[in-house]
Amino acid sequence: MPQSEGGYVSLPAMNGNGSAIYQSTTEPQAASPNSVFKSVRRAFGQAIKSSPGESEELVRMERPVVIVGGGTRDRDKTGKTLNTKMPSAPTHTAEEAHLLGTMPVDPMDDIELRSVQLQFPNARGSILEACEQRRMPTDKGDIHVAIQGDTSKPAIVTYHDLGLNYATSFAGFFNYPVMRGLLENFCVYHVTAPGQEEGAPTLPEDYVYPTMDELAAQLLFVLSHFGLKSVIGFGVGAGANILARFAHANPDKVGALCLINCVSTQSGWIEWGYQSFNARFLRTKGMTQGVIDYLMWHHFGRNPEERNHDLVQMYKQHFERGVNPTNLAMFINAYIHRNDLHLARTPPGTPGAETAATTLKMPVINITGSLSPHVEDTVTFNGRLDPTNSSWMKISDCAMVLEEQPAKLAEAFRLFLQGEGYAVGTLQKLARKMSAASRSSSTQIELCVQ
Repeated sequence: MPQSEGGYVSLPAMNGNGSAIYQSTTEPQAASPNSVFKSVRRAFGQAIKSSPGESEELVRMERPVVIVGGGTRDRDKTGKTLNTKMPSAPTHTAEEAHLLGTMPVDPMDDIELRSVQLQFPNARGSILEACEQRRMPTDKGDIHVAIQGDTSKPAIVTYHDLGLNYATSFAGFFNYPVMRGLLENFCVYHVTAPGQEEGAPTLPEDYVYPTMDELAAQLLFVLSHFGLKSVIGFGVGAGANILARFAHANPDKVGALCLINCVSTQSGWIEWGYQSFNARFLRTKGMTQGVIDYLMWHHFGRNPEERNHDLVQMYKQHFERGVNPTNLAMFINAYIHRNDLHLARTPPGTPGAETAATTLKMPVINITGSLSPHVEDTVTFNGRLDPTNSSWMKISDCAMVLEEQPAKLAEAFRLFLQGEGYAVGTLQKLARKMSAASRSSSTQIELCVQ
């Protein structure tokens, strides 16, 4: 028997008799989705043994069913193509429509941002604008000093590390919100080694660069020029070694010391060899990639890009563009030829102890980072200090503490000054305010909407 696509459907009733609907005689016709639905209805009615009247009622109540086919288009009884596409979702749900209906429909021009201001702007360049720049004459040439704060307040003297200056070493830290409150109680004197400031001209060939002891002695000219009787030292790396030398030679002029990655011994053979090659390359070839890699290791330890890629790139650009290679070579040469600080924890009156082997008399906080390559040097330095007035602190997850963990360093420095009797009430209030603000939100933006 010929069969068209789709199967068989039953013939309609001839005389309007309901019992004639289901006749055994069938003929092939076009496929219809209703035929499948009728067959299911009929089988279901027979299974539950429904009466003929009930079966007729079910057939009359049937609705056209749309079956999405894979090969042919579905058609209704009249032959029209059915729309088998999935209905699209409404533009807005009832909840969204309700919310949109409650919002004002005024144009955006009516919303005015009267005050959009960060509570604590943290631009690194602000310290450069806030500092007063001075050129100080000394017996070994001029040095650069930047004054930040009120000169009538107690003084803090900072000294930077190799390859850096006062701006690149301390700008980010002293511009940190908690540390900015420090300027209400102190005045900071940022000292830069000869020829290490930004854009410094090349030192003359006949210029004899000062030794580490002579660099420390230059601080006497700074104290004398500004009339400072006692200062608080804040140094990093090579700068920490210089401040420790100055404090050892002039204990009455230093009230306290905060030293980061301080080395108290002379350079070893490995350090001397690497730094000698670096100084030679800086003089002959300029800032090479090998010198940059060593400077990055000196400041950040191993694998610094895994911790802070942007910070590492910023310092690499500074080493490439902002450093005078010849001047840096002289500073490195002075650092690797340093002598021992000759510090000893043994009291001066102990029999058998050398007269010159005395320790620092002022309070000292000795800080390093857990990932710094100078951890062992700070441990050695801590063993030479008096345990009654010194403390050793290792900050986790960092090597360059000033940049990677400024909050922890600022809190340690604040507590250190407070323990020494300095007035840091404003700084303490600001620290509590910052702690509360960090729990709620990082910044506060005030918006006025009319």
